Amino acid sequence: MFAKDIYIERRNRLRQLVGNGLILLPGNNESPCNYPANAYSPFRQDSTFLYFFGLQRDALWGVIDADSGEDTLLGDDISLDDSIWMGATPSVADMGAMAGVAQTAPSARLKALCNKAARQGRCIHYLPPCRHDTMIALSELLDIPAGTAQRDAASMALIKAVVEMRQCKSAEEVAEIEKACAIGYKMHTEAMLHARAGVTEKSVAGMVDGIAHSEGLHESFATIFTQHGEIMHGAPTFAPLTDGRLVLCDAGAENREGYCSDNTRTYPVSGRFTAQQRDIYNIVSACHDHTLKIARPGVRWMDVHLEICRLMTEGLKAIGLMQGSTADAVEAGAHALFMPHGLGHMMGLDVHDMEGLGQQHVGFDEETLPSEQFGTSSLRCGKRLKTGFVMTDEPGIYFIPALIDRWRAEGLHKDFIRYDRLDAYRDFGGIRIEDDILITDDGCRLLGEHVIPHHADDVEAFIQAGRP
Repeated sequence: MFAKDIYIERRNRLRQLVGNGLILLPGNNESPCNYPANAYSPFRQDSTFLYFFGLQRDALWGVIDADSGEDTLLGDDISLDDSIWMGATPSVADMGAMAGVAQTAPSARLKALCNKAARQGRCIHYLPPCRHDTMIALSELLDIPAGTAQRDAASMALIKAVVEMRQCKSAEEVAEIEKACAIGYKMHTEAMLHARAGVTEKSVAGMVDGIAHSEGLHESFATIFTQHGEIMHGAPTFAPLTDGRLVLCDAGAENREGYCSDNTRTYPVSGRFTAQQRDIYNIVSACHDHTLKIARPGVRWMDVHLEICRLMTEGLKAIGLMQGSTADAVEAGAHALFMPHGLGHMMGLDVHDMEGLGQQHVGFDEETLPSEQFGTSSLRCGKRLKTGFVMTDEPGIYFIPALIDRWRAEGLHKDFIRYDRLDAYRDFGGIRIEDDILITDDGCRLLGEHVIPHHADDVEAFIQAGRP
């Protein structure tokens, strides 16, 4: 936890931004795996609850009264029987003191607080829930239907306030993210050294996850480790690695406070790029590096994304895979055959920070609306950057046979795409390079004390030097 004054200050600011009413912030419950006593482990707290209260125990609720200025932490103390299995656990009152909350109460009191507020005609604010147990709890507390209707009725004032507060990371938060990046560095460099012919994808991915669990809470999302880099979320399989193939590792860690890292590296199983692989890799690498030159406060992330798409298109034209006007190709969306995702997303307590509150509320605004064009529609954030934003920089080039075949059959963008040249790339896979960046007062910088090798020569040198 941070110092309790930080949580007090956050709750006070939230009160000011929301203005009035009762703010409900549910913590997460344990998630049973097949039967109640066997929960998924380790426990993961709700990120917004964690931001305002900092407490990692399950079955807690925070209530912030924007009118009276009172905060209440609700939960039940662990029974003696449970403590035999779980060990000693601080009381709810003790946890409240840790978070700077003087008023605590058992869980049963929550319904009475909500009923009183409703009788008084006060607004009760809550965020759109993603867990079904939270949906059911809110339904019972507020007498509203669960599901889509409940999410639609979530407080826009609270959503906007939370986004406003969480989007710019404090110095304390940046320090925690850098701790997660240090774990991520170990995860990726160990994977680079262990990924050799004959070893299975599952074996390397298991080692990567083990580092995340041993150094922090756990991985920040399900690890992607695959020789089929053209599959955006390719889960590791029991397939052995093969010389001549590229392997893509997209993985990150959550540190002890729940802050995330998210990196991707792509490298040859043999330790040496082929000429074809190096050509594509160098285009992606140039795009990755160019982001670091142009991302700064006041610039729209949408414009950074589009400039990277134009640079990528120029690179693909240079090796004969695209043709025609670069500007027209990107405006038409032809480049998305090769990069069907956005350049990057916000990151913090969630690896896709706050997206559960609604991507349109988090990454966009009245000036910059989400795109409906294939590829750019997957851009998670487009609005103007501010000092303190943490973003991922993750350009990629992929050769997806099914997508290539469909576009060719439909005659899509034939003035820009050299379909006749793509047969030689059907088994190529995909390349992505991803790092985490902090937007500073005058530009941006990479997060993490050590940078995972990502230029082609450096990748080869690192692998060759580290393998016996």
